[in-house]
Amino acid sequence: MLIDSKSLMRRSGAVALAALLAASPAALFAPPAFAAAGPPSVADLSEQLIDSVVNISTSQTITADNNNDDDEDAPQQPMPKLPPGSPFEDFFNQFFNKDGKGAPPRPRKTEALGSGFVIDSSGIIVTNNHVIDGADDIEVNFNDGSKLKAKLLGRDKKVDVAVLKVDPPKPLKAVKFADSDKVRVGDWAMAIGNPFGLSSTVTLGIISARNRDINSGPYDNYLQTDAAINKGNSGGPLFDMNGDVIGINTAIISPTGGSIGLGFSVPAATVQPVIDQLEKYGETRRGWLGVRIQAVTDDIAESLGMDHAQGALIAGVDDKGPAKPAGLEPGDVILKFDGHDIKEMRDLPRIVADTTVEKQVEVVILRKGQTLTKTVTVARLDEGDTVIKASAEPVVPAKPKTAKALGLEISGLTKELRDQFKLGSDAKGVLITKVDDGSAAQDKQVKPGDLIIEVGQQSVSSPDDVTKRLDDLKKTGTKQALLLLSNAQGELHFVALALN
Repeated sequence: MLIDSKSLMRRSGAVALAALLAASPAALFAPPAFAAAGPPSVADLSEQLIDSVVNISTSQTITADNNNDDDEDAPQQPMPKLPPGSPFEDFFNQFFNKDGKGAPPRPRKTEALGSGFVIDSSGIIVTNNHVIDGADDIEVNFNDGSKLKAKLLGRDKKVDVAVLKVDPPKPLKAVKFADSDKVRVGDWAMAIGNPFGLSSTVTLGIISARNRDINSGPYDNYLQTDAAINKGNSGGPLFDMNGDVIGINTAIISPTGGSIGLGFSVPAATVQPVIDQLEKYGETRRGWLGVRIQAVTDDIAESLGMDHAQGALIAGVDDKGPAKPAGLEPGDVILKFDGHDIKEMRDLPRIVADTTVEKQVEVVILRKGQTLTKTVTVARLDEGDTVIKASAEPVVPAKPKTAKALGLEISGLTKELRDQFKLGSDAKGVLITKVDDGSAAQDKQVKPGDLIIEVGQQSVSSPDDVTKRLDDLKKTGTKQALLLLSNAQGELHFVALALN
């Protein structure tokens, strides 16, 4: 059972592209200068690995309480009117309530199939979380025809992985993980699984791309492969040509529900730390930095004086998080974390999550043109501690000044404006009351009701502060003004606007 990708395609606007190669007739029929030969056969490798891949069969009892197909408001068939004492009265009472309405639907069982693989001969098996999600019973079917009931040790929705335990009468044949960070685009890859319930199916292809983000979760960095993956392959292994697991087959993009050569596997480097935690604790213990980040775009990079866009821009710092006592601030660009380069924003959440809780790490940041190193003690991620609030009490002038700049009409804060734009008493900054139609600010989704907190990484509290800071930036030859904005909920983000 693979993730339903039809909605994914609609959401991401996936478009089928056709390419026409323009070349001379001679070029079209000339043999290539180099043609890499594929493996002559993977028969020996398949035979070696196939006993380690299993079929996961699950069942779930659907009742009236969790059956979405049954509408409580739907009209129910009434009980036929019968004479009192009729011999058929007891018979019909078996199917209808005493009030004459139809009886509630009986519980029913649903079944699903997926794939998995053995990582420890003692009976530890890995699959996708969505394969076993909601299951009452989990049964593992082996290639030799044997079957064993499985117990769920732990699961993680964010990377879609689950760890199962069976008690085998003899040691199982296990496989090991490879270093998926060393996998290259163009390397051969082999999938083994149970598509559409057809057990022990082997398909071969290549790694088509790395680090794919398909908007399925916060830690997306899928390996993409053209090895055929279909429904039922979920949770199965993607092998390299050494017979080691480089990924867990998890999703496909397909308009038909079948393979069109766009399969996605969670890399071994992503799932291994999660699997280790699930085995040890039965839950994940991810690292937490306590910052809210956004992408460093080309215009933001220019406004910060960077040669090129890189890193993760801190838009907010949680008061309870480890980043604040370490001295990290909004406007800092994180360039390195614990020795890992942060090439783009989405690298940081994965690296922080994989970091051991309470480990002290060095964080290299760019702040106002200077490269600094801070030491942070990584905390444990708590899903509840995600809200970033402004706490300083603003000074509210009785008669606010107004100004216009960068396609924005701005004003100081008053009680009336706070009420109009539903701003809390702790909101601070310079209020944007209007955004010009067709302006760059409108294109970047700046909205009336947003508050300007900083201009060019300096705090502002009045329209005069904003205009003065913009004039200073122009005098230095700066082409982009970096604005730190806050919405009514206190969520911060940066926007770069051209000064010309």
